[in-house]
Amino acid sequence: MNDAAVSPARPLEPEPKAIIVGASSGIGAALAAELARRGYCVAVLARREPELKAVCASINAASGQTRVLPYVHDVTELDAIPALFQEITRALEGLDLIVYVAGKQTPVAPDEYDTEKDRAMMAVNVLGAMGWLNLAAARFSQAGAGHIVGISSITGDRGRRAFPAYHTSKGALSIYLESLRNRLWPHGVVVTTIKPGFVETRLLENVDKPLWPISADEAARQITNAIRKKKQTVYVPGRWLFVSLVIRHIPSVIFRRMSF
Repeated sequence: MNDAAVSPARPLEPEPKAIIVGASSGIGAALAAELARRGYCVAVLARREPELKAVCASINAASGQTRVLPYVHDVTELDAIPALFQEITRALEGLDLIVYVAGKQTPVAPDEYDTEKDRAMMAVNVLGAMGWLNLAAARFSQAGAGHIVGISSITGDRGRRAFPAYHTSKGALSIYLESLRNRLWPHGVVVTTIKPGFVETRLLENVDKPLWPISADEAARQITNAIRKKKQTVYVPGRWLFVSLVIRHIPSVIFRRMSF
C-alpha cells in the first residue's frame, strides 16, 4: 500500500501519468528519471524494496517534489496484479503510459537444460508482462487512448544457442506486443516494442564481449523519444536494426553453425 501522492509541477495543467514495471535499476530506473524530467507523474514497481525506494528518493530530490511513487511487487505474483493496478491508477488519478521493463536472464552452461531456470525466466519475461499489459490494454481500449511499451530484445529475433529460454521469452514478448498492437490500433491505442542491443545493466554480467554497449541513461533517452514519436518497433540503438535484418535472413543451415 502506498499512501503518498504525486505533486504536479503545473497544478492547473493535466500531466501524463505512467507506470514502469521493473524500475529498481538499469533501464527502468533511468526511464523513470527521464520521464519525470519530461513532466510525467510515475509509479515505479520492483521486487527489491531498498533499491526501488532509493531510485524514487533520488528522482524526487532532483525534481524538488514527489514525481515518482514506489510500489514493491514481484511480477510472478499474478493474482496480486489486478488490485495493485487499480490502486496505482487511483493514486495517479489516471494512466497514459505503461512500460514493462522487468526481465530475467539466468546464466546457463552450454550443456545445461534446466527447466526450473526456464520456467523462472518465462514467468518474469512473458507471463508478468501479460499480467500487467492485459489490464492496461483493457483500460486503454475502453478509453480510446493510451500507450503500451514492452522492452523486448534483439536476441529474440532468432533462436540463438546461448540462452534458449531467454531468447524464446523475448521472441514471445515481441509477438505478444505485435498482437496487442494489431488488436488495439482501431481503438486509438499505441503499442511500442523496444528491442535493445547491449545496455550497461546487470544483464551484461552474462556477456563476455558486448558489442556497442550504451548506458542505461542513453537507452532511456532513445526509448522516451520513441514513445514521444509513437513508434511501433524500435531497435536501441538504431544500428541494431541493420544487424537484425542480416541475422534474420541467414539460412538456418548456416545460422546453426555460428557461435553466438
